[in-house]
Amino acid sequence: MSGTAESIASLEEDFKALSVRDRLLLLLEFSDNLPELPSRYSDHPDLLERVEECQSPVYLFVEVENAEKVNLFFSAPPEAPTTRGFAGVLHEALDGHSVDEVLAVDEDFPNRLGLSEAVSPLRLSGMRAILRRIKRQVREKLV
Repeated sequence: MSGTAESIASLEEDFKALSVRDRLLLLLEFSDNLPELPSRYSDHPDLLERVEECQSPVYLFVEVENAEKVNLFFSAPPEAPTTRGFAGVLHEALDGHSVDEVLAVDEDFPNRLGLSEAVSPLRLSGMRAILRRIKRQVREKLV
């Protein structure tokens, strides 16, 4: 099992072991753990891509080191803890992993966490959109 697959499997186990209410609380914990943007992005927000499908303003930037390693950067407001939580989960699962591992992540990842019972379909759609944009940016940077 790859590093990303192991990270995702671990996250799935963590979320599914909890009640629906506690899944939401765990998601909110991930919002607190989302790293701040480094100055190269916070000083240049124009470099970040907005995820229009999200109800709250979430922005992202993907770096691909040596066509191998993926680094993720997110900006989401503290007053949008669910959206920040989604970004935090994706950061935890994907940041620092290989291009192939990131591109192999199932787009149904949010549902596999059992979040469909905890948040609205619109919010889940936003999380899937974040994942799709991450993958698209990875592919673009490989060209």
